[in-house]
Amino acid sequence: MYVADSRASTPDAPASADGAARPLAGRRRAAVAPTVLALGSVSLITDVSSEMVTAVLPLYLVAGLGLSPLGFGLLDGIYNGFSALVRLVGGHLADRGGGRHKWVAGFGYGLSALCKPLLLLAHSLTPIGLILAADRTGKGLRTAPRDALISLSSTPENRGRAFGVHRAMDTAGALLGPLAAFLILRATVDGYDAVFTVSFCVAVLGVLVLVLFVPGSATAPAVEKAVRPTLRAALGLLRRRDLRRITLCALLLGLATVSDSFVYLLLQRRLGVPDRWFALLPLGTAAAFLLLAVPLGRLADRAGRWRIFLAGHGALLAAYALLLTSWHGTALPYAVLLLHGCFYAATDGVLMAAASDSVPEELRSSGLAVVQTGQAAARFVCSLGFGAAWTLWGDRTALLASTAALALCAVLSLTTLRPAATAADAASREAAA
Repeated sequence: MYVADSRASTPDAPASADGAARPLAGRRRAAVAPTVLALGSVSLITDVSSEMVTAVLPLYLVAGLGLSPLGFGLLDGIYNGFSALVRLVGGHLADRGGGRHKWVAGFGYGLSALCKPLLLLAHSLTPIGLILAADRTGKGLRTAPRDALISLSSTPENRGRAFGVHRAMDTAGALLGPLAAFLILRATVDGYDAVFTVSFCVAVLGVLVLVLFVPGSATAPAVEKAVRPTLRAALGLLRRRDLRRITLCALLLGLATVSDSFVYLLLQRRLGVPDRWFALLPLGTAAAFLLLAVPLGRLADRAGRWRIFLAGHGALLAAYALLLTSWHGTALPYAVLLLHGCFYAATDGVLMAAASDSVPEELRSSGLAVVQTGQAAARFVCSLGFGAAWTLWGDRTALLASTAALALCAVLSLTTLRPAATAADAASREAAA
């Protein structure tokens, strides 16, 4: 991989049938823009911080504070879905300024960093919920502007690769975070407090890297704004058939996607994993995500993004099926975590790459936020529902219902996307050829 100019196209490059510029023959195709690598570095550092907390939070809340599965489901829903309420705001603020992507993202990163030490002071459901809501507000503000910068710094034919590289760097942090939390828990007496303190220090470092090394705006050439970036214009993007289908499918599949934390708790119960080893479970997901993000991103550019996206949900279905079997072999956690990581590698960046194709540049951040909002809101509902089902009927029945729902939503998504995917995938393959 080599670092190229932030835009792969040149003024005299010929255009493809769908309007995407193609590199001239004989020139090496740009791989990854410097902006993508800078943002990847910020995400790597920030994910070390956030995943340190995420790795210990389920055990801290359930075993340490004695929360029920329903109470944990509520907090987990807040942690993963509260950002849905502010993603449109973050996307709108970034688009409206024309060059505020970095600063809106920076405010989000800073807000999340400030929440880490506050966890030291919270020991009951209400204050922890408020802190997690503030932390997810920061994530909601930063996600769409960050992804818009990645999208605007890439060309359509290598956008899947660009998102794959970013997600791989992001996941490297997710790999290191649980490992750091595990070592801190083993080395200290008040392990949870030490984890939260170190997490804060690392998060501050991530904000500094963003301020110093990420460009202030997307490096795409200036375009005449055909649409004024307002919230009404952002929501009006749903009148576009392709984006409406993308958002609908992201929402449907999100309604049946069980939170990572519940997957790890299910694995711990199935295998009797000791508490001190619990923080290492996310490493399996992160390792698979890290190894597969770039290859699957490149494959999505060539073979079609929706094929890879739906195949990723097939991998998640297989992981749920393994958790429902009576198999207790030593290979079970490795297989489940491998499939779990494959799911993220095939869906996270690929969804944003696919959505970018349906959104104009002047509303890129807002348009991506629309898709992310639908998905995040759906996962919030799923966390609440799964926690309630676990409390009422047990973990196995709750997972069985989620597996059936995911299979149904996958079939509905396949039916919904097939007409649009055929044309979009053909254009993607033509641009990548």
